[in-house]
Amino acid sequence: MKVIDIIQQSEKTVFSFELLPPLKGQKADKLYRTIDELIEFNPQYINITTHRDEVEFRELPGGLLEKRVVRKRPGTVAIAAAIQNAYKIPVVPHVVCGGFSREETENMLLDLNFLGINNVLALRGDGLKSQSIFTPEPDGHAHAKDLVGQIANLKQGNYLDPEIKNTAALDFCVGVAGYPEKHFEASNIDIDLLYLKDKVDAGADYIVTQMFFDNQKYYKFVDRCRAIGITVPIIPGIKPLAMINQITVLPKLFSIDIPEEFAREVRKCTTNEDARAVGTEWAIMQSRDLIAHGVPCLHIYTYGISDNTRQIAKAVI
Repeated sequence: MKVIDIIQQSEKTVFSFELLPPLKGQKADKLYRTIDELIEFNPQYINITTHRDEVEFRELPGGLLEKRVVRKRPGTVAIAAAIQNAYKIPVVPHVVCGGFSREETENMLLDLNFLGINNVLALRGDGLKSQSIFTPEPDGHAHAKDLVGQIANLKQGNYLDPEIKNTAALDFCVGVAGYPEKHFEASNIDIDLLYLKDKVDAGADYIVTQMFFDNQKYYKFVDRCRAIGITVPIIPGIKPLAMINQITVLPKLFSIDIPEEFAREVRKCTTNEDARAVGTEWAIMQSRDLIAHGVPCLHIYTYGISDNTRQIAKAVI
């Protein structure tokens, strides 16, 4: 079932969460345990992140450096198919621009279609750590709107190779990312919203937001979106804080604000366990307020940690 249909057919706020694929060389046991611990709360779909390649430099004998390209979390397509088959829940794999050519993207989408997966989240993704600005692969997409456009073309049966005859249309539901406090690369919130509208106009069916800790930021973001003609559902993304240092790390990594009331309580904590408890209570407060305002879905970024997500779901679902 498609995410947009789940949202439109539900009479109340639904629940979903996001997982990381296992690191290369590890089993998927932890990922399955996380799902097992959350399944009782009836998640309507599960997101699986996709990670691009990374560049490492290793010193060789004689002092020379060897450049190696590695993908630390491969297997998104396989994991997504395994979860959807085992749990009979729609899975939303992420499709990213970074590290992929248009041909590789098309092939990934074909694989997903063959496996019966018809939901994707289209993202630009991060650049390499060595890059000051995002640089696409040769013949890759520089912007998420172009990735959405490629998926929209496939929905019309238009493939990259114009010589392919009798093409089958690939019927995907496409989500995109939105930033209540703007993307860190955007010069201002108005420009960022226009970029978001470009993605919706290119064919996105819904928006899921970056994490935020102040619900008023989300409500103002939704109002701004509606004011410029964005009408698709806007799903809030919630990240329960899990460690003390995250009150300083998260704002730097994601260009977000931590409300002083929340930060003050976290600063009182002496252990990460205490901070996790405070973060969970804050996320519960956020979630209750969002549900009271009728949000279409509550999407939780688990990062592979299920205990706090379970507490949140138990309190509000």
